[in-house]
Amino acid sequence: VQLQASGGGWAQPGDSLRVSCAASGRTISRYALGWFRQAPGKEREFVATISGNGQSTYYGDSVKGRFTISRDNAKNTVSLQMNSLKPEDTAVYYCAARSTTDTYNIYFRERSYNYWGQGTQVTVSS
Repeated sequence: VQLQASGGGWAQPGDSLRVSCAASGRTISRYALGWFRQAPGKEREFVATISGNGQSTYYGDSVKGRFTISRDNAKNTVSLQMNSLKPEDTAVYYCAARSTTDTYNIYFRERSYNYWGQGTQVTVSS
């Protein structure tokens, strides 16, 4: 499966942004999907994950309550709605996919994912 991220950009603290990822090559209903991010000089960090059927989600502590992950299996897309943005949210955001036989499963470890998008830059500053 190929993943193409889009929607990054610049925002001021407190603003909202939405990043999306379009999948091609396979129907993604049997893939758990996730978002990770990497800030300059830091390791890649888990942000959010959603199960194949969309009924299970899990978030990193730093974004819990502010970010929402969602998916549209009919359109083969996954999105991350980011609200109340902070300067520390500045990073390159990557979408990832992992095939699974259990459509309720979620994964928060980077090594669990087989497929990665190219990343989209999100910058939060005043």
